[in-house]
Amino acid sequence: MLSNPDVAIIGAGAAGGMLAAALARHDYSVLLLEKSLVHQDRVRGEWLAPWGVGEALKLGTLDILESAAGHYAPRGFNCYEFLPPDQARKRTIDYSAMIPNVRGAMTFGHPRICQALCDAAQSAGATLLRGVREIRVTAGTSPKLAFTHNGRDHEVAPRLIIGADGRGSTTARQIDAKVEHDEDHHFIAGLLIDGAEAWPEDEFCIGAEDDIMFWVFPQGSGRARLYISYGIDQRHRFAGSDNVRKFLSAFRLGSLPFSDVLSNARPVGPCHGYSNADSWVDLPLAPGVVLIGDAAGHNDPTLGQGLSISFRDARAITEILMDSTQWTVSAFAPYVEERRERMRRLRFMARQYSTIWAEFSESAKARRRSIYERVAAEPMLGLPFLVLGFGPYGLPDYAYEQEAWDLIMK
Repeated sequence: MLSNPDVAIIGAGAAGGMLAAALARHDYSVLLLEKSLVHQDRVRGEWLAPWGVGEALKLGTLDILESAAGHYAPRGFNCYEFLPPDQARKRTIDYSAMIPNVRGAMTFGHPRICQALCDAAQSAGATLLRGVREIRVTAGTSPKLAFTHNGRDHEVAPRLIIGADGRGSTTARQIDAKVEHDEDHHFIAGLLIDGAEAWPEDEFCIGAEDDIMFWVFPQGSGRARLYISYGIDQRHRFAGSDNVRKFLSAFRLGSLPFSDVLSNARPVGPCHGYSNADSWVDLPLAPGVVLIGDAAGHNDPTLGQGLSISFRDARAITEILMDSTQWTVSAFAPYVEERRERMRRLRFMARQYSTIWAEFSESAKARRRSIYERVAAEPMLGLPFLVLGFGPYGLPDYAYEQEAWDLIMK
């Protein structure tokens, strides 16, 4: 017979696992429910921006990420179709100088980090149940949670239910949360590789050439996660039985350092693609229920902010629970308001990034060259690009407004 916990969390991915570990470390009783029996590579976020590392630091859970093979990549650079690779690396950005006491961006295997967070939550006293089915949420001042586990039906009455069950959240549907979406702009595919020891382990890159945008995120010991963005008209580009071969072949690029190493690397995971579009929930809660992570809306992955958003959500909820004994809807109003503005800013920034990096017409290529030349001549123009590391609040407010980007793209 399960006892009634303080908090029940639906979904043991990055968002749910991080919150469960944080709350359990603060002596809250936590029930963590997960549908899957094991965390699998589904081509999810594996790059944590410096501001996201800072969120984990403030939450007191950074040690979990570091102990689970979290790999720091403190420097990043951009590749352009018109620029030789050696020239691109001369303009490396120091991401370790952005957030106090943070060593830069962090990369890691997504399944491994989810498992590490679950393990840490259990070590701190949380109860984790995997293979859970038929989850039913009843919102209210005394919320109820029913589910099936190992063929047995259970019902608990936690003080608070957290929906951290990702895109297409069942929790969101059951509390009638309204999910809004932008239109798709492009697609993104990813692949995990081994055998890339030649790639500098402390550097990541973002670039564009021909008809793709690409990312290289090293994870240490020759492993790296590669991503490609491609046009909405090519949605089936990396489909079919030879999708891995086609994906790696796309990394034979003239602008990319160590292109031959990456294109000949050994795949060690699936190659999946998905659309870029933002989604958001303006009211991610109901009485007794709060949504976090992708369940509350996700940012266009072109900007690489997904994990950072989830960890910020976990910190916000933890602080509210610690500061208030009355876990009412009004207690979570600051979270709702802050998240709404945070996602608005990141949604705006992602649109700018997608326009610059993930469009491939001749005029788009000319625009990238013009931006490169003008920022090289006047570096302060390029300040808004640093949102990748600083996040939604780390730059002056003007950087999140259209006028600043009009100056870049005119």
